[in-house]
Amino acid sequence: SDLFFSEYVEGWSQNKAIEVYNPTSSTIDLSNYKIERYSNGATNSSAGGITTLSGMLAPGDAFVLTNGETDTSSTFGYCDPLLIALGDMAEPNGSYPTPMHMNGNDAIVLTKDGAIIDVIGRVGENPGPDGAWTADSASGFTLGTWWTANHTLIRKSTVLKGDNDGLDLFDPSAEWDSLPAPNWGNLGMHTCDCSGTTVINETKDVTYIMYPNPANYESSVIVKATERIEKIEVVNILGTKVFTTNSNTIITTDLAKGTYVVNIRFIDGRQADNKLIIE
Repeated sequence: SDLFFSEYVEGWSQNKAIEVYNPTSSTIDLSNYKIERYSNGATNSSAGGITTLSGMLAPGDAFVLTNGETDTSSTFGYCDPLLIALGDMAEPNGSYPTPMHMNGNDAIVLTKDGAIIDVIGRVGENPGPDGAWTADSASGFTLGTWWTANHTLIRKSTVLKGDNDGLDLFDPSAEWDSLPAPNWGNLGMHTCDCSGTTVINETKDVTYIMYPNPANYESSVIVKATERIEKIEVVNILGTKVFTTNSNTIITTDLAKGTYVVNIRFIDGRQADNKLIIE
């Protein structure tokens, strides 16, 4: 019934971005919404920065906010111009602090008229010495392999609403898929299993499934879509293209075990990215 976070990009230097998705059947005025950063376990956003969004967001569409730092000599680093170009709004060049100065241990909050409607992380918590939230339940999701630092998180399509409780434990693996940085290929679009899909959403997105995923080594992965597939490319975590096909089948025989990004190109020019895990 309201906006929620659909993608989170926390990359090296100032390569930072947040995507907000509109799952409703109505166009939404973004001026009522703010993105706020609760830095390093703070209980308010006064030291982390607040950005008021602007514009109108159509049903089934996504809005992207990026860091706007372009000065390559900046003490804080700079944002890749290619990432800025993918955004709908960039924070002012040289401004600090802002929400897009996050570094993995900052809670990022989406508010509407002052009320929290979604949160990434946990307000008031600075995750342990690793400096990022993790998928380790034994430590309260604060120790172990990073999820919110040097990673891109994409909200699972089964998530239909935001988390309006900023104080509950944050398990990123429960609602998010993770890709290693840098990965921006999915910014600007989101797949959601929301009811009441609108005509705008149906024309914007292609419905597809990829199975099995995770897949066993030396097995076949099938992609089925509502639109004809032109090409499928598989890229490893180093950004190297390791498999290409014009069919809807990915043969994993020559692929090592690990995580890959699958780029699906459709005959009408649209495309989608998905994570593939080979075990």
